[in-house]
Amino acid sequence: MRIIDPHVHMYSRTTDDYETMILHGIECVVEPSFWIGNDRKYAGTFFDYFNHMSEWEPNNRAPKRGMKHFCMISVNPKEAEQLEMAREVIAGMMPFLDRPTVVGIGEVGFNNITKNEETILREQLQIAKDRALPVIVHTPHNNKLEGTLRIIAICKEMGMKPELIDIDHNTEETIQHALDGGFYAGITMYPRTKCTPQRARDMVERFGIERVLLNSSADWETSDPLAMPKAAHLMLQTGFSRRQVRRVVWETPYEFLSQSPKFKAVMEPIYKDV
Repeated sequence: MRIIDPHVHMYSRTTDDYETMILHGIECVVEPSFWIGNDRKYAGTFFDYFNHMSEWEPNNRAPKRGMKHFCMISVNPKEAEQLEMAREVIAGMMPFLDRPTVVGIGEVGFNNITKNEETILREQLQIAKDRALPVIVHTPHNNKLEGTLRIIAICKEMGMKPELIDIDHNTEETIQHALDGGFYAGITMYPRTKCTPQRARDMVERFGIERVLLNSSADWETSDPLAMPKAAHLMLQTGFSRRQVRRVVWETPYEFLSQSPKFKAVMEPIYKDV
């Protein structure tokens, strides 16, 4: 089974993870920007981070193990409260968007659903709209339904194309709202704070396979870079056809990400005969 993990933080993973992921069918990863575990004090540290994701990972660590690596850059919602610094980062990230491995904006969204978070979310969505870029949107850990509905309302108000937006980290109470809005809907298999593969599998059965994206969001907390192949195996063993599983773990992320010409130019076409 060919697999794309559309949301994983390889900055925090080892080279052994790359090798293990390849052996389990993961051929491509997309790494959105995330909160690195402590609040950064200087805009320059963001630029070093963007440089690492857009050059070192795709040109060194990943290809040595046979992995295709792309990234998305942004000011993460957890780092949006310091407006002056966040805006300095947004202004300085423009050259990175032109790099061949940067395929979108993300992850943006809400952490505590504050005024400053919304300001920074809107400013980055506007960049994505102007450049017709795919976006990964982070829904908050707390008050998730409220945050998700607010994200949907903002996107509609701004005239964003829903097919360019992956509203991520859905639960059973939010996913139908994302799908009804025409967005892609991400389900994150993160053991303690989000979904297990079993819960993700049950959500796919309940809400369908169209525009649903599975991902691991693996980072340096308790997480699993093999969550995608584990979910695929579970689905195959519990009533899903190979065609349905391939749709969720390969074709749907391929279609979403291929809206970036940079992604489409590098990745192989979808195999229809497997």
